[in-house]
Amino acid sequence: MTPKTAKLSTLAAVLCLLASPALAGQCPADMAKIDAAIVAGTSLSDADLATVQELRAEGQSLHDGGDHASSVAILAEAKRLLGIE
Repeated sequence: MTPKTAKLSTLAAVLCLLASPALAGQCPADMAKIDAAIVAGTSLSDADLATVQELRAEGQSLHDGGDHASSVAILAEAKRLLGIE
């Protein structure tokens, strides 16, 4: 491994470590937004609401398991269906 490659690998590893806590903090905020939208009421069909609830549960499970990037992606899909950001 060349010194340049070693530096780039180290930088990539550090960036991944720094990004993980940021994503970990985003998951609960996204879940809270989803929960608030559901409680406030939605015009979604029963099938779409069930999908949102399944995505929210999957996002929670991924978050609890430490896979924050996947959790954020799944929760983003639930938020998209709800029409929230």
